Amino acid sequence: MHMSDALISPPAALAGALVSASCLGFAVNKLRAASRVNSAPPDKKIPLMAASGAFVFAGQMVNFAIPGTGASGHIIGSVLLCAVLGPCAALVTIAAVLTIQCLFFADGGLLALGCNILNMGVIPCFLAYPLIFRPLARRASRGRITAAAVASCVLGLQIGALGVVIETVASGVTGLPFGMFAALMLPIHLCIGLAEGALTALALNYVSASRPEILEFKKEAEAPRRAVTARFIAALAACAVFVGGLSVFASKNPDGLEWALSKFHAEK
Repeated sequence: MHMSDALISPPAALAGALVSASCLGFAVNKLRAASRVNSAPPDKKIPLMAASGAFVFAGQMVNFAIPGTGASGHIIGSVLLCAVLGPCAALVTIAAVLTIQCLFFADGGLLALGCNILNMGVIPCFLAYPLIFRPLARRASRGRITAAAVASCVLGLQIGALGVVIETVASGVTGLPFGMFAALMLPIHLCIGLAEGALTALALNYVSASRPEILEFKKEAEAPRRAVTARFIAALAACAVFVGGLSVFASKNPDGLEWALSKFHAEK
């Protein structure tokens, strides 16, 4: 769902950048305030943010095929990051991931970076996670975590995909009609959201069973709070390396956005 510069006009890019920058500023201020309240230096969370971000970065490299469509998809990872880090730290982390992808891997353009952070970071972190995931997963049973993960990933991707459609059509540089573009984008990202939700649920249920105190939404669990250890962070980094290695098996099919664009041009 990474937008390229070819899809967006400078005014739309500026609007997306302003919204994303405002949300990132809010997130950073909240993290600073929380560190003062807890009398803990803000850099205590940085190793976990770095390892979690590396895991999501690696996960985004592994495109999976969507049967019967000729398209592929990959996880966004924002809901997963929120469940571990909290929404503010998750937004900062996913913004860093998207910026690195943009600057060093040509995945999403620099002009479109603000819109990509908005669609894949702000929407899942500040809408899908607090409004859908956290209320559903509050009791933290396996079934509720699964339902919360699937529902929030689907909602986040649907709104994010609709954001891509609105930003592209509002830019007016492609001539894509809203109705047809939305009719192609939303169903394919529904499939991707269901797959990401299932993978997110699998990961969170495992962590919930083994290290529940790590999860942000289980802060009030009866289990005693334990610090995130260097060993846990090293294990997470090792998982990131392993997942990144799976990219050699990634599907070569176009991702959801590329597929929607190709379908539009084929039907035009």
